[in-house]
Amino acid sequence: MAMVCLSDFEAYAKKYLPKIAWDYFAAGADDCTTRDENILAYKRIRFRPRMLRDVSVMNIRTKILGSEISFPVGIAPTGFHQLAWPDGEKSTARAARAMHTCYIASTYSTCTLEEISAAAPSGLRWFQLYIHRNRTASQQLVRRAEALGFQGLVLTADLPYTGKRRDDVRNGFRLPPHMKVKNLEGAFEVCKMNDWSEYGLPPNSLDPSVTWNDIYWLQSLTRLPIIIKGILTREDAELAVRHGVQGIIVSNHGGRQLDEGPATIDALVEVVEAVRGRVEVYVDGGIRKGSDVLKALALGAKCVFIGRPALWGLAYKGEEGLQDVLRILQDEFRLSMALAG
Repeated sequence: MAMVCLSDFEAYAKKYLPKIAWDYFAAGADDCTTRDENILAYKRIRFRPRMLRDVSVMNIRTKILGSEISFPVGIAPTGFHQLAWPDGEKSTARAARAMHTCYIASTYSTCTLEEISAAAPSGLRWFQLYIHRNRTASQQLVRRAEALGFQGLVLTADLPYTGKRRDDVRNGFRLPPHMKVKNLEGAFEVCKMNDWSEYGLPPNSLDPSVTWNDIYWLQSLTRLPIIIKGILTREDAELAVRHGVQGIIVSNHGGRQLDEGPATIDALVEVVEAVRGRVEVYVDGGIRKGSDVLKALALGAKCVFIGRPALWGLAYKGEEGLQDVLRILQDEFRLSMALAG
């Protein structure tokens, strides 16, 4: 079938991925209200197009934290890419490099930071961090990422505990035996096979005591710019600026954490107003078309990041499929810009 838009890749992934993998990627928390609202909120926003504006030449490049990317769409951190494609995150890194954009590699990758780095040595990569109770393991990850040339550290702030994703509970989701959370191998005592493992790690391994003061701890470990992901309110945006972060990703974890919070595109406006240009603001969640990218930029985002659509691209044809997804978004974004004047 011709792959014309992102929903074609979604349909393909749903048809061909094992059910347990599809359900893991698709899952939202509880009733999935927020997951679905992320998409619906974009559909309620309308353009006010301007005419006769000479759109014969358009530049869709932008910079994020000083690094140029070919268009304002990067790849959000998501876990377990080998569930979608055998080469996993290595394919993701190569696709991002080929499309000259940013890839945020997850703590919960099924390839090591070293493998991701070697797959696309010249690519623009940031590293997403979860802070675990084993602080030494988190500290080592930050230092490894910096030594390997990752250019930003993305702290995910909205996961003190894992949200209740009903399908994962019903399916008794486990990583297949041949897959591991590669970056944290050896960081925890090995779970007995009959233990309920929390997404490949021992239960309760995340540190729920993390506070704003831990930004200072991270700043003491690294010279990398710190971007905080998971901000949804004016109050937290102001705290982020006060604590010296360089960027904010407005995110509700794809609707996988607290259900019935705001759609990210709605929260974006409040965050942008609070920040007043002092740090860069990005957004993820619900982006499915090039026109969604334009809406996010019009409302103040510097760049958007895609999560699930990147995984659908991998499920279709690995690196090549993910490039196809990015290329479609790029073409749609350019066309939307032109038609909106």
